[in-house]
Order: sequence, then structure tokens, then C-alpha cells
Amino acid sequence: MNEKTLTKTNYNYLSQEPGVQVIKAGTYEKKELNGVVGIPALKSQIIDVPISSKENALQLGYFSMQPSEDFEFTYTFLEVKVVLKGKIIVRDDRGVRHVAEAGDVLIFTPDTTVIFDKESDGEAIYTGHRLPEPSFM
Repeated sequence: MNEKTLTKTNYNYLSQEPGVQVIKAGTYEKKELNGVVGIPALKSQIIDVPISSKENALQLGYFSMQPSEDFEFTYTFLEVKVVLKGKIIVRDDRGVRHVAEAGDVLIFTPDTTVIFDKESDGEAIYTGHRLPEPSFM
């Protein structure tokens, strides 16, 4: 999935009114990624939660991955992923392996392709400068 597949639509954006919002753990049910990326044995889940539809759209999401299969993803937008538990391992397009564990932050800059390593066994929340990916909702 990339920015070209994203279009503005009538999502239920979180930032419709001024104030503070608390999103309780477990509020959103994650989707299985195996069908979305076409890797049947992949054990990874995701959900996008739209925050803002303004010019610099902001997206919140939940991601988890269990040991299974490698998968590649190209970031065409800025995304920050905070590992909540376990570990998420990625290899960048230069082959450098990055291991992020609970409390660590991964920053993916635009035009970066990574491989999520099949050893990954962790959960994260993320935010990205993009509109929601319909296949992740």
C-alpha cells in the first residue's frame, strides 16, 4: 500500500472537536495482514484510525506481528512506530537490521523500503502523515 492508493473520504476522524480524547486499549480490532499483502502464512495484524483529514493528514494505528514470514513495505510518508511490547525487527534497503524492543521508537522516512523480519514478535502503535489506508481499516 502506498500514498497513491489513498484518497480522502468520509471517515470518522478523531479530531473533529477541540478537547482531549482517550482511546482505551482494545477499542479497535486489528485486521489480519496476510490477505492484504498476499502472504498466506504471515501472522501480522494492523488497524488504521484516522485522526485528521486536513492538508497534513495524520493517522494513528495499531500493529502487531508474530513469528511467521518476512514482508516488505515501502513508506512513501513519514511514520513513527512505538513498540509497546516484544520486539519488531526491520531491515532497511541497505540491509541494515534494526531491532526495536518495548519502549523503542522506529522512524520511517518517505521513500524507504523495509522488510519486517519473520522473527518479529511485538506490538506497536504508530502515527503517520497520510490518510487512512482503506485495506487497513
